[in-house]
Amino acid sequence: MSKNGIKNAIYSLLLIVAIFAVYKFRESKKTDEVIQKGILTSFSGPTMGSTYAIKYVTSPGKAVKYQTAVDSILEAFNQSLSTYRPDSEISQFNKGHAVAFKLPYFYPVLKKTQEVYKVSGGAFDPTVGPLVNAWGFGTGKERKAPTQARIDSLLQYVGFDSISFDEQSVRKVKEGMYLDFNAIAPGYAADVLGNFLESKGITNYMIEVGGEVLCKGKNAEDKYWTIGINNPEYEQKGGDVLQAIVQLNNRALATSGNYRNYYEQDGKKYAHTINPKTGYPVQHSLLSVTVFAKDCISADAYATVFMVIGQEKALELLKTHKDLDAFFVTAGTNGKLQTYTSEGIKPYIENI
Repeated sequence: MSKNGIKNAIYSLLLIVAIFAVYKFRESKKTDEVIQKGILTSFSGPTMGSTYAIKYVTSPGKAVKYQTAVDSILEAFNQSLSTYRPDSEISQFNKGHAVAFKLPYFYPVLKKTQEVYKVSGGAFDPTVGPLVNAWGFGTGKERKAPTQARIDSLLQYVGFDSISFDEQSVRKVKEGMYLDFNAIAPGYAADVLGNFLESKGITNYMIEVGGEVLCKGKNAEDKYWTIGINNPEYEQKGGDVLQAIVQLNNRALATSGNYRNYYEQDGKKYAHTINPKTGYPVQHSLLSVTVFAKDCISADAYATVFMVIGQEKALELLKTHKDLDAFFVTAGTNGKLQTYTSEGIKPYIENI
């Protein structure tokens, strides 16, 4: 072979090696990106008369779908706290005088309820159920404003301080009382599922139960999980338009609103949020509130508190609870929606 031929052969060989090296480098970069971003697993299902949805990120080769385990947890959760199950622990309590806990979910909800009940001055009270029913927003089918005499007769059964409990059981101090944890149970369920995922080594996840959301870590694109907050005006009309989007940095959110569930009678609008103190539906300009907290049970409970007490008192409460943030949507005097965002969540929220 001539010297030129040898040179050409060597050149060709070096070129092939170089191309192969570039190829391997690019492939390794892709592999590094996959490892960095991780594999996204997602699933959903029915629960608590609503739905749940879960997404989480794992390293390649470690993706496991835990839907069967999640469904089992939610099944046990409902067996403890669902008022729609006649044999659940809470239903047994409502029909009787006391119940001993067989499942681990009743006591933590009672404990958190007691805390928020005291802090809110009774604005958060799961014994308000008889009044909710009387106004036609619960099990009562007729949506008609009750008489003052009816309201007065039911107020005697409202007051969480008449519920006695410890780690083993819960009892009624006054017969005829009724518990309903719809305003706190979905948030607590999200926390329970979050603890389960973390027990499996999963630290990047998004959990939504009945509209309440808990996010930890980041998504598969290595960004904070992005959650939408609906526009009350459009949702009331059956539309699906966002009022804001928020990036959750290891936080939970829960939204409560009076624009979904209401009726009108004699020219007056009655919303489903009942003030436990007065026995009447609340009357203020606050259409919806989204609360941000370190855990979903707190976000869920305080979203109800803020809807009961209104924006002005809610802002006062926020001053003493630095772990909470809120996004308010109110009906403005000019007919346009107005919003307020607390300082702690401003860097993560975009008002559309």
